[in-house]
Amino acid sequence: MSPNFRNCRRLRRDAIERSAYASTAMSAPTRSVPVPASLLLVAERVEHRLGEVLDVEIERWGALDDSLVAPLSDLRGFVLKGGKRLRPAFCHWGFVGAGGDESDPRIVDAGAAFELLQAFALIHDDVMDGSATRRGRPAVHVDYAARHESERWRGEPRRFGEGVAVLIGDLAHVYADRFVVDLPDAALAIWSELRVELNVGQYLDVIGTARADTDLVRARRIARYKSGKYTIERPLHVGAAMAGRFDELRDPLSAYGDPLGEAFQLRDDLLGAFGDESRTGKPVGDDLREGKPTPLLAIACERAQGDQLARLALVGSAELTSGEVATIQAVLVDTGAVAEVEATIDRLTNAAIDAIEGAPIETQARTVLVELAEYVAWRDR
Repeated sequence: MSPNFRNCRRLRRDAIERSAYASTAMSAPTRSVPVPASLLLVAERVEHRLGEVLDVEIERWGALDDSLVAPLSDLRGFVLKGGKRLRPAFCHWGFVGAGGDESDPRIVDAGAAFELLQAFALIHDDVMDGSATRRGRPAVHVDYAARHESERWRGEPRRFGEGVAVLIGDLAHVYADRFVVDLPDAALAIWSELRVELNVGQYLDVIGTARADTDLVRARRIARYKSGKYTIERPLHVGAAMAGRFDELRDPLSAYGDPLGEAFQLRDDLLGAFGDESRTGKPVGDDLREGKPTPLLAIACERAQGDQLARLALVGSAELTSGEVATIQAVLVDTGAVAEVEATIDRLTNAAIDAIEGAPIETQARTVLVELAEYVAWRDR
């Protein structure tokens, strides 16, 4: 337990137990933080809206050709049967914090757009990474490759599966854009920019993985653009812009969203290396098999010596055994990389909370955003 952690009064950490570390394979280094009621409230509204719209689309296109029922139904299932709904929540509370009326249906549509954009990103990400599972089920491209094979269709099952997955991801992106057409111009401008940022971050991740990049500065840049900004900072910005206060609140919201977004991705990195498959829906050590260029790995590579370097050289092998994953995990711990990432999450989360406590937003939203910061930093999935 870091000194910073012990001294932090705002996160009420005396009420939360910290998981212990071992120098061998272990579960994710996290404490138990319940899902905030404020997040569940937003999730329920957004999920209802998504189901409503996608049901209509399934019926509409199924009437044209029954072959279209499957991809649209699978998109519906992908969006509604998993996910934390963080992006809709941050958009919602950015809007309410800026004085917006939380009964405004546009904020629900904006949240639905963020969930569909996330579906687009994840489905395509699984194709690019060659991931076999997502949210505890076969990844979309894997599922469709299996269907191709079982039906004995012409062509290559892998190419068919990947092609269908790309199209389903594209549909998610198109539907996301349809949900935001009625937003104010200022909000649409942010939406446009965040989509570019997301793709830029994804490219940096792909090329960083291919190059086996272990540069810490680049790893942090990837974390910021691929995930952090569009998970927290940009949804807050869209919400504030919808309420007409983006210019005034941009900097205060960024002072909260930027560090918390990085903390979010750092927690994801730890879960990707150590997480419990039953909670994360991904195999233990999946990021290690894929060779993701994370700050966690960069720190370990910088500090590793002797046989530790040889064990880290195994990162990026899709055939890593559970025993090899455990030896890599031990290096991540023994080099102090895990401890440093935990301390960084601690520092970034404290900075975010300090920023939002001084922001000129509505009291209810401030309270919720502090609560959401705790959840983002210490979630277990």
